Amino acid sequence: MTFKEKVNALVEEALLEKPSVFLIDLTITDAFKIMVSLDGDKGVVLQDCIDVSRVIENKLDREEQDFSLEVASVGVGSPLKLIRQYKKNIGRTLIVKTGNEIIEAELVEATDVFIILSWEAREPKKIGKGKETVQKELKLPYEDIKEAIVTVTF
Repeated sequence: MTFKEKVNALVEEALLEKPSVFLIDLTITDAFKIMVSLDGDKGVVLQDCIDVSRVIENKLDREEQDFSLEVASVGVGSPLKLIRQYKKNIGRTLIVKTGNEIIEAELVEATDVFIILSWEAREPKKIGKGKETVQKELKLPYEDIKEAIVTVTF
């Protein structure tokens, strides 16, 4: 079993204890720096990171392979990577990049195949001069999304 496979198995073992927390990314550099990024259905608290870190730390032997370890939650501005992340962010505003456009809209639905975005836009009136506000909706398959980031409003 390679070092990465061993670490991955330990992360999975640690997350069995926390079903609402899930792995976003696991990176191991050539210098054996282990970086684990987590997210959760209700967010990630410091204790979640500590618990995962302890499982990994206690079951790896530094005599066998020296390493450094960093376990953290994904940042606020991090792109969404998993369908589970889209589902937990229903009702929030996303900035979604597709092949040719950038859309800032509310995520109103997330299935296993697509998301539905809703936003207001100003468009020319169909009759007469001027513009009117119209409600737009877009059904977007995940494979068409280049990047999606949750916007934070204060």
